[in-house]
Amino acid sequence: MKRNLLKTSLLLIITIGVTTSFSFRKKVDLSHYQMNDLELCYNVPNENEVITLYKTEPSYYLFLGKSYVGFKEALGFKESRGDYSIINKFGYLGKYQFARGTLKMIGIYNSNTFLQDARLQEEAFFANTSRNKWILRRDIKRYEGRYINGIKVTESGILAAAHLAGAGNVKLFLRSAGTIGFHDAFGTTIGYYLKKFSGYDTSFVIPNRQALAL
Repeated sequence: MKRNLLKTSLLLIITIGVTTSFSFRKKVDLSHYQMNDLELCYNVPNENEVITLYKTEPSYYLFLGKSYVGFKEALGFKESRGDYSIINKFGYLGKYQFARGTLKMIGIYNSNTFLQDARLQEEAFFANTSRNKWILRRDIKRYEGRYINGIKVTESGILAAAHLAGAGNVKLFLRSAGTIGFHDAFGTTIGYYLKKFSGYDTSFVIPNRQALAL
């Protein structure tokens, strides 16, 4: 009887001790562990998500159509694949493959500066196209919509051909009904450019006899 009483008393003491230890446990101040809203949780992709990431197709495509921007970008891609820094083996420069003599006519005398300045190259293209449009203004009016050697003549085609061959050679081609031709060092002809760059909207280009890039 005494042994059972002793066990019961001991058990009661232990129970009270455990209970009071939880009740009077000292509270710990964790405020100094704050990280000032620092984000510590990161989403790390698993293997399948990484593979999916690299296989994702773009959600949109840039479509320039037959706009002036489409015209100059198509021409720049044909000339150099859009490379502003290139010099070909014949010494033609930049995205639009300008001859040094042509650059001088539109006010550019430093080839190194020209190659390093994409904005200047774009201004050079616009200035040269404006100048060619002034030189060929009567031919554009006269021949636009006609067919020469089976190719429909358009303003954009004429301006592209003038970029390739010079306005004077384009005049000879048009006025000879295609019998006086021209081809560059790679064999590219006026007729090819008339056809390839046909139908773009180049009304944005204003004819200007004295157009300069600077």
